[in-house]
Amino acid sequence: MEANNIIKVAIADDHKIFRKGVILSMRTYTNIKFVLEADDGDELLEKIPEFLPDVVLCDLRMPGKDGIDTTKIITKNFPHIRVIILTMYEDERYVGHLMDCGAAGYLLKNTDPSEIRRAIMDVVRTGFYLNPFVNKVLIKKNYSKQKVIPNLSAEIVLSDREKEVLTLVCMEFTAGEIASKMDISARTVEAIKDRLMERFGVKNSVGLVFYAMKNQLLD
Repeated sequence: MEANNIIKVAIADDHKIFRKGVILSMRTYTNIKFVLEADDGDELLEKIPEFLPDVVLCDLRMPGKDGIDTTKIITKNFPHIRVIILTMYEDERYVGHLMDCGAAGYLLKNTDPSEIRRAIMDVVRTGFYLNPFVNKVLIKKNYSKQKVIPNLSAEIVLSDREKEVLTLVCMEFTAGEIASKMDISARTVEAIKDRLMERFGVKNSVGLVFYAMKNQLLD
């Protein structure tokens, strides 16, 4: 990202009116600058070396290279660029596959501009953005079990209390709600979360969720 903290964003979508609408809706966020528009994945990939965006908003279905193939190529050739899929398809199959392909986030096209901004900020800061829809997919046991991911999860041993806190965090309960369910103090919950974040090398609850799902830490 540039020294002045301006986040450079590219958008690829074959509907010009939608592209312009997204750009217009984000105009009030002065730290986000759209530097590249493309009609499809091929045009996007051709122009990326010239503009080198920090984040790409990419449609799923486009003529030529679609969002899946485009995401694979970007994450392989430009690993510093974060790809957020922006689509009308609320389909769990796409979410799981795209996360495996390297997508950093998955948003529906009716998403509020403030959430698009939050997603852009999060993927730059943490490398990914997880909303409730994506969380639901990642938490599903059948998704986590069908993946073979090289990791050190066999060496990660969680106490029963740590595992319960982590499970409830993944279910989007607040520290206060977790404390009530477990009959412990909110301070204890926060201490457990802090300890887990330090062990996993993540910075927030979203990071805990992503780490737990990717490393199959929950039953």
